Parts: sequence; structure tokens; C-alpha cells
Amino acid sequence: MQNRARAVVVGGGVVGVSTLYHLAKKGWTDSVLIERKELTSGSTWHAAGLLPLFNMSYSVGQLHRYSVRFYRELQEETGMNVGFSNVTNIRLARTKDRWDEFMYYAGIAETIGVKVKLLTPEELKEVWPLCETDGILGAIQHPEDGYIQPADLTQALAKGARGMGAKIHRNTTVTAIEQLPSGEWKVSTDQGDIVCDHVVSCTGNFARRTGRMVGLDVPVIPVEHQYIVTEPHPAILERKRQGLPEMGVLRESDSAWYMREENGGLLLGPYEKGAPCCYMDGPDDESEYELFQEELDRLMPHIETAIARVPAFGEVGIKKVYNGAIAYTPDGSPIVGPAPGLKGFWLNEGHSFGITAAGGAGWQLAEWMVDGEPTVDLAGVDPRRFGPYASEGYLKAKNEEAYANVFTCHYPDEERSAARPLKTSPSYERQKALGAVFGSVYGFERANWFAPEGYEVPAADLDLGADVLTNENHAPADHTGKIREKWSFRRSNYFEHVGNEVKAVTEGVGLLDMSAFAKALVTGPGARAWLDSVLANRIPKNRGRIALSHLLTPAGGVRSEFTVYERRPNEFYLVSGGALESVDHDTMRKLLPADGSVSFRTITASTGVLVLAGPKSRDVLAKLTRTDLSTKAFPWLTGQRISVGPVGLDALRVNFVGELGWELHHPIEMQNALYDLLMEAGAEFGIKPFGIRAMGVMSIEKSYRQMGRELSIEYNAFASGLDRFVHPNKGDFIGRDAAVAGRSDGLTALFATMEVHGVTDADARGSEPIYQDGVLVGRATNGGYGWRVGKSLALAMLRPDLAVEGTKLKIRILGQLFDATVIGESPFDPDNARLRA
Repeated sequence: MQNRARAVVVGGGVVGVSTLYHLAKKGWTDSVLIERKELTSGSTWHAAGLLPLFNMSYSVGQLHRYSVRFYRELQEETGMNVGFSNVTNIRLARTKDRWDEFMYYAGIAETIGVKVKLLTPEELKEVWPLCETDGILGAIQHPEDGYIQPADLTQALAKGARGMGAKIHRNTTVTAIEQLPSGEWKVSTDQGDIVCDHVVSCTGNFARRTGRMVGLDVPVIPVEHQYIVTEPHPAILERKRQGLPEMGVLRESDSAWYMREENGGLLLGPYEKGAPCCYMDGPDDESEYELFQEELDRLMPHIETAIARVPAFGEVGIKKVYNGAIAYTPDGSPIVGPAPGLKGFWLNEGHSFGITAAGGAGWQLAEWMVDGEPTVDLAGVDPRRFGPYASEGYLKAKNEEAYANVFTCHYPDEERSAARPLKTSPSYERQKALGAVFGSVYGFERANWFAPEGYEVPAADLDLGADVLTNENHAPADHTGKIREKWSFRRSNYFEHVGNEVKAVTEGVGLLDMSAFAKALVTGPGARAWLDSVLANRIPKNRGRIALSHLLTPAGGVRSEFTVYERRPNEFYLVSGGALESVDHDTMRKLLPADGSVSFRTITASTGVLVLAGPKSRDVLAKLTRTDLSTKAFPWLTGQRISVGPVGLDALRVNFVGELGWELHHPIEMQNALYDLLMEAGAEFGIKPFGIRAMGVMSIEKSYRQMGRELSIEYNAFASGLDRFVHPNKGDFIGRDAAVAGRSDGLTALFATMEVHGVTDADARGSEPIYQDGVLVGRATNGGYGWRVGKSLALAMLRPDLAVEGTKLKIRILGQLFDATVIGESPFDPDNARLRA
């Protein structure tokens, strides 16, 4: 075995071999794969081989689309049959909520180029004659979908990789992984050592054990998944004798199972509640082609519904029950990207739909490694979206929850309850007493909205209208025993209450806990010069000024967004989105100069943030501080060190709601004292608490961009309308030349704000397709009802020539076309008079 390689891929399942193939395809032909047993001997060998294109994530959907297309091309390239059966995929809807989910998904699919066909119950019966259609509202079909033979696919990938010069070492066990002083990695095996520049962990059920070799706590634990294969059925055998096409993969989402033909019989794969995590410490060293004892009792509710839907399933005997491990993460999506804290170490793990995702994940990870960035925004699968809070116990609770919810409706406002509350700010109990309905971001509880005293959702409003297994359309009862929130793709029960919060902030004053913000200190003699060299905006020369600054990608897209405030000489305070703490902070740390002139320290846990906003916010704060709060003494986009009662803090005159106000950044241990002072002082001005949903709709009225929506690595910074914040003439910074070149060459999309006409109960939420004369010309990135302007609004990325005020377009929301008009930026207070007041 050679002792040097560009990259070493550890793990020979379909994900690992795809990674090797795509690295070789990108030119890293001196890469090596190491597999402890035979290729596919992990979860790949017992996978059902399904290729579901359906995914509610814009980014993951692109990975799946690539895979399905690529597998066809691979077969032609290698001459090896990968067993791709293009039988289509059919999903059934029994409830209105499920149909809304399908319609929302159909919009996402159109924006990424995935074909979706709508079926009536009668059309369903034609393509799946063994299926009973009672209770079916409709179905969607993916014409390009189907299933594949995992082992054949893996061998074809291996052949393709070897053909480009990559090497595969089977029956070779990795015993240690160590980073050398040079920054290179030494991978020790029982067959010798290999020194390389990059290591990629694709070890599936062994992910946590592999991570421990390099000090990582990888957020992956497998869950047991069972599927049943029956004996042949006469009706299916007769169809084959007649030369009729194989029936598609059938999914009754509302009963949480999939079904397809298998050797003249049927294969049923349920996703039941109670499926346990397994391999908590990884499989045994000798594990190979391993299965667990079946547990059919857990599956009985799903088996009964399968027999009711497809009576033929109950008419033949069971041939085999497979119960194998499938890797899971807390949100059910894989982890694909750089490991936190380690340069040159990459993760491609946690694939619960590994066959479908393997091609796309290998493709994008190879681009990230070779080119420095992927071309698809992978924020939804970035390994760093989880933080140190994701302990073993947390993973067990959340991964089992994720498995049980594979087929539940994925509402845009759902908040799952396992392992919560976990991280809470000191004022959590105070907010709860005021009616807060909480959500969770990065493990942190934050108020989504506030319910009136005694409020609960009427029981009748929780009825899905069908007796289904996946009926979780609401949050669990809270500490009072009341169900406060119903989830929906439409305007739900909290709609008017959020409107009341907006009114309170607009007319008086509101208080919001934003302690979940990610916060860091950048210090040292080189701090200013370093920030100036990596961020696109000018770093303010005058201490106390605030700048919104963006870290661009080498290709000119947007990687991160920070509020930058110099608190003291050579001490800069950085604030960014709470969900992106690990991503943003790890990215910045890896850019630090090697000479030690700059240090980067995360201070999120020690620093709280309360947002005081509204036209009466100055009146409230003035009762508690001697600081001159006038616009002349304390202008917009500045910060000062002030005392609020006995609490010393940094007050920043900036917010995300577009009103006069301050962010009060304070020592976390003083939060309750501060919270009580503000609520007491604000009583005479009608102060009200408000939540993140009110902030969100107010930000849309201001056309404020958000990371992962309007700001993305996929969009040039100028396409996102960041002209005020990107200054090419200030000197060199990351992505400068690429951003300028992209603008000069002609942008492919441009940010715009739209008014949507005729909406009654369903606003845009993001990913809805936008048309002109029936032609797709863009996609919504965010949306909601603007209470201050009285309009349904959508933010969007459009074909540049159409991002002009007055342009008439169409937008499809939950399957219905609405008229839309491009309007001016910041429809509420476009001159920022209220912010500057």
C-alpha cells in the first residue's frame, strides 16, 4: 500500500465510494479509499435501494436530483448495470394538510428541475391497480424516480474511480488518525500508514468511533429500520407474464410506509414510533453484513394499514424481515462538509437516505474540497449546524424522534419536542409566564410568539379529517396542559396574535429576547487589519460605529453575515445568526493568521441580548439610564457602553424590525434584573413581549436579507443586493474579484420585493416558483403578511431584467397561481425615518 495520497476516504459503502469517485473526477486521482471489510458491508448492503426525489429542502433536493441523473450516466460510463428500475414513485395524500405539503413541495421541485405529476384517485388506480383508493384525496408521482441495486451501484462507482487512477484497499482497518505538525494527516492501518492532505470520514455506523480518533463528537447515531419482503403474489406474477410494467414505489405518507415490488412479491418499509437507536458505541470490530432480530409487534399498525390499502400484501406469506441499522442525525438530514475545528478533515456521514444522497453528496463534497466551496448551498447539511450541546443523550432522543417523523407532515412552523428545553436564557420562566410559545434554534429556546392568557387551540381545529397514523399537526401541550399552536402551511392559529405583537411594537414598545444570537470577540493587535482582509464591508474607523459585514466565498457568494462593533481598541464584537454559530465561528477561526496577532473567542453563553423596539423605546430606556439617548448623541448604527439601572451593558442602536430601538447586550447573569427593569419601566407605555415570528414578518416589510434565503453561496453578493455593504475599492478581501467579475459578466438573478395579490389564507414562505407568461423566472426566498403595510409580501430572486419596480408576475402558492407585482425595496418606511428617529 502506498504511503502518500492527496485524500484518504475511510469507509467503503456507497457514500464513501461515491466520494472517492467524485474526487478523482475533479482531478484528485491520487486519492485512496480504505474499507475494513468488503465494499457495501455496512448499511449499504441491506438498503432497500429507493431513490426518493421528494425532499422539502431546496439544497438536499438538488443533491437527490443530481444522484438520480448521475446514476444513469454512471451506467453508461462504466458499462456496469447498476440495477436502476425507473418505475416512478407515487405518494398518497389522505388529508388536506398532506396535500398542502405536496403542493408546497411541487413548487420546490419545479425550482430545482424535478418533474412532479399530479394524480387523481382514478389515475392512481390505473398505474397501481392493486391499490385501494378509498379515502385518497390525490397523489403525486415522480416520473424519473424508482429504485436501484445498492451493491451494483457501489461496484460501478468503484470501477469508475479505479479507472481514473484512484485506489481502493479492502480488508484494511484504520487504527488511528493523527494530524501532523505540518498540517498533514497520518492515517494508520493494519497494512501500513498513509500521509495525506485530507481525510474524509464516510464510516456510517462507525461514525462516532471514527470521530473519537480525532477528538470529534460526531452527531450521528444509527436507528433500527425494518422492512418486510413477501412471497410472490399471483397477481404480480401474472402482470409480469403479460409484460405489464412494474408498479411504482408506493408511499402512503399518512400511514408512514413505502411499498414496492420485489421478485414477484412486495416489499414494505414502515417508519414506526419506538424504533430504537443502536450501535451507541459503534458495531463490533468483526461486524459485517449484520442484522438485528426483527420486532414485528412494533410494525403492526403499519402492516394493518398496508393490508387495507393493498390487500394483496396480506394474501401472501412473509419471506424475510430485514432489521438493520441506518445512520441518523437529530434533524434527519446528513452531515456533509468540513469538521469543526480541524483543517483538512471532512465528514460525509449520517445518511438516512444514503443511496439517494450518495451521488450528490460525493459531488458537492468533492467540489468543496477541491475548489474551496460547493456550488450548492449546503447549510442544511453542514456538520457544524449542530454544536457541543448535541451530547449522546441528546442524539438518542432526537434521532429516534427524527426516524419516527420521516413520514409526518413537515410543516414549515413545526417545532419537535424531544430533548427540550435544553438551553434556556434566564428570562425563560418570565417569558413562559407571559404566554410564550417557544421554538428551538441551535438547542436554544426562544419565544416564537405569545399566547393570550388562557388561550388554547380548539379541539375541533386539530382534527385532520382522517384516521391516520401520522397526525401530529400541533405542538404538545405546554406546562399549563393546553395546546397553544397548530401547525399549517397556511395562516394558522397564531396569525392574529403575531399581528397584535407587530401592532404593539409599531405603536408603542416591545421586548424580545434574542440571546440565541451567536456572539464572539475578535481581539489582538492585528484584529482590525484581519477583519478588513476577510470581510466585504469597511470596518468602521470610529469606535462605536456599527457595520453589517459579510464574509464572501472565493466565488463571490455570501458565506456569513456579521454585525461588527468595536467595543474597545483592538476589541471587536461580532454578532451573527444563532443557528449558524458553529458554522460562522469555525469558518472564521480557520481564517485566522498563523502569527497569533488575532484571537477569536465565542461568548454566546455569557452574553444575553434583549431587543427593545418601538417609537416609545426611547421613553422606556430614558427612565433607566443617564445616557443621552437623543438621535444627535446616540445616532442609528452606533453603540455605547451604558448603565440601565445597575446593569452595565453595550447598547447597540440597531434591530431587525425597522423601528426605533436598541439591542441591549448584557452579562447573562444580569438578564432577569434587566428584564424586570424594562418591563416595569415600560408598563406606563404599554410594553409587550414579542416573538421571533413578529420580528420575521417585520423584517420582510423592510426587505431585510437572511442567510440561507436571500444570502447564499449560490448567489453573487451583488445579486443579493448587497451593493451598500460590499466595497471592492477598500482593498482586497475574500471573494472580491469574483464578486466584481460576476457583476461585470452579468448576474443570473437579482433580489426583489413583491406584493402578492388576492391572498386570503396562505402567504409565500420561500421556494415558491415565480412565472412570467408561464415561464419560470425566479423563486421566492421568504414571505409573509406585512401587518404594517397591509399586504402579503414575498422576497425573491428573479431574472435580472424582471427585478424592476412595476413588473407583473405570477407566483404559485400551494398549487394556486396568484398575481404578483415587483415593488420598491422596504415597503414599510423606505426612508428609514422610524429607525433614525
